[in-house]
Amino acid sequence: MCALSRRQFLSTSAAAASALTLGAYANPAAAQASKSPNERLRIAGVGTTNRAAEDLNGLASQEIVALADVDDNNMAKGAARYPEARKYRDFRVMLEKEAGSIDAVMVGTPDHTHAPAAAMALRLGKHVYCEKPLTHTVFEARTLANLAKEKKLITQMGTQIHAGDNYRRVVELIKSGAIGKVTECHVWVPAAYSGGKFTTGTPAPAGLDWDLWLGPAPERPYSEGVHPFQWRKFWDYGTGALGDFGCHYIDLVQWALDLRAPTAVSAEGPPVDSVSTPAWCIAHYEYPARGDQPPLKLHWYDSGKQPELAQTLKIGGKPLGEVYKGAQFFIGSEGMLVSNYTRHNLLPQDKFTGFKPPEPTIPKSIGHHAEWVDAIKSGGKTLCNFDYSGALTEAVLLGTIAYRTGQRLEWDSASLKIKNSPQAQQLVHKEYRKGWTL
Repeated sequence: MCALSRRQFLSTSAAAASALTLGAYANPAAAQASKSPNERLRIAGVGTTNRAAEDLNGLASQEIVALADVDDNNMAKGAARYPEARKYRDFRVMLEKEAGSIDAVMVGTPDHTHAPAAAMALRLGKHVYCEKPLTHTVFEARTLANLAKEKKLITQMGTQIHAGDNYRRVVELIKSGAIGKVTECHVWVPAAYSGGKFTTGTPAPAGLDWDLWLGPAPERPYSEGVHPFQWRKFWDYGTGALGDFGCHYIDLVQWALDLRAPTAVSAEGPPVDSVSTPAWCIAHYEYPARGDQPPLKLHWYDSGKQPELAQTLKIGGKPLGEVYKGAQFFIGSEGMLVSNYTRHNLLPQDKFTGFKPPEPTIPKSIGHHAEWVDAIKSGGKTLCNFDYSGALTEAVLLGTIAYRTGQRLEWDSASLKIKNSPQAQQLVHKEYRKGWTL
């Protein structure tokens, strides 16, 4: 299959954007529509350590039949629990050879290789679990969402906190009208990723296939301080704090308020570095009215930045921003709600003294990974499928584009087009290195 160049992407019509070319990889063994609840899924893992290891642990009740990792040392550690799994360096070789032996694929690599691995698996008819952010570019996210829909496959993005009880209770409170109509949200996190600098002159460590690690990214000599985790600081491989934590924290706002695509996005931060993600970023999203819900303004702050209200509002005598180092803050016509992964408060506190929350309507999760496995076997649905998580990832990544261009972007989601900036449109997708395809 030919790689999609940036030039080809930029000339893609609106019609093509909504019906992406899905062919190329043959499908010798499409996954079954359902399996017996007692029959174990045959899963291939792309990546073996860090988040990938956690994902494999979450899927360990199934049969891990094959693993791919570009780092032999990581493979030795990550695969120790699965001695029977067949081992590969190149996920493309694994997926091609194992197509008739697997039902599903877990992708737990750095962001820049999520889409190539997930897209190949989907085209082979395999269900996919992929870590967040779903992809490295907006166009990749739409491609995966369209592939999953076309192939009728069960997908899940790895936003594990979505399975937590606290998020469910917050969604119920917002949807019940506990704080009225929500018109504004502020989301902040302490996470920071910056200072990425490429180095040269040092050979890659023994066992690391640096060329394979680069995948579709531009070819360059081995650089210290990138693998195995600091890649998030580099635009070539990650998207900084917004890309890392946006899919976790903005997730709750999207879920509770039925958000899809923003109509406009702007952002600010320190001067843009062509290599490194910023020391901080503040992004602003404008969402249209949805049914009986009013238009929404959503503000993002990372790297310890917080809105002024995080200091002026208090909980138990302490500034809100001290109590909630990371938070989602909903402002409604009848009150406010602040939350994080594990707790939430209705504000002002005196107004909600004695408040009785609505009866739970969202069932307790059986676990984020178990939800995916169960849906594959039963033909059910997952909450973070690629339609939902693709839209979330698109919004998050538009914030990084707004920061990198310094422009307020007017977004036409249907045609995947930034209406007012050819410069920003260049960042909706990227050129893949020769030998790599989407």
